[in-house]
Amino acid sequence: MDKTKVMIIDEQPFFRAGVRQALSQQADFEILECDPSENPLALIEANLPDTILLGSDLTSHSGLELGRKIVRHFPNTRVIMLSPDPNDEELFEVIRTAAVACLKKNSTAQELADTIRRASRGEYPINDSVMTRPRVARHVLQQFQDMASLGNNIETIVAPLTHRERQILNQIANGNTNKQIARMLNISEQTIKNHVSAILRKLNANDRAHAVVLAIRRGLISAEVTTNGISGTL
Repeated sequence: MDKTKVMIIDEQPFFRAGVRQALSQQADFEILECDPSENPLALIEANLPDTILLGSDLTSHSGLELGRKIVRHFPNTRVIMLSPDPNDEELFEVIRTAAVACLKKNSTAQELADTIRRASRGEYPINDSVMTRPRVARHVLQQFQDMASLGNNIETIVAPLTHRERQILNQIANGNTNKQIARMLNISEQTIKNHVSAILRKLNANDRAHAVVLAIRRGLISAEVTTNGISGTL
């Protein structure tokens, strides 16, 4: 059985040792450690870990900046940020690094293991955080809408989203269910499901949450999200 190679990067030796010990019972993991003062990019290049557990409160090297460099130089390595207690602003900054997840440093061994396995399957556990924190979703929408207006870093998609599909994505980003969106738009729930299926195909997304994050990053969703419904017409 191929093992998932996991590298722990944090300036605290006791924390690294604790995470190693917590994950040591997982037979499908190979655990490595790295002090951020030891040229982490070189160590990553030498070992090519599948997943990196990266402390976001690094003192010797900005965790967020290091996360950006890792994602940029090693696109096949999945970065999971670990923070003492990530607030909305930090979560927003973590999203901008393209990390796949953000967990508290006091997460259980099972939570860590489950998140690593989800990341290894190509999932984006960070989507769950976005979907449960509307303030973060709106913040990201606004920031990436501004980026989109400048035409920066916008990835291509299979086909453009329609105005209705963008409306639906806005409401999904606000945490609304298909049933709630159908009531807001005065159309059937099945029609909403059909739209969601089309959105997933166009964005090459794994699920609703993944579609929202992809659309946010590409600046495809209007930042004008209301709480009483959706403005605009078909």
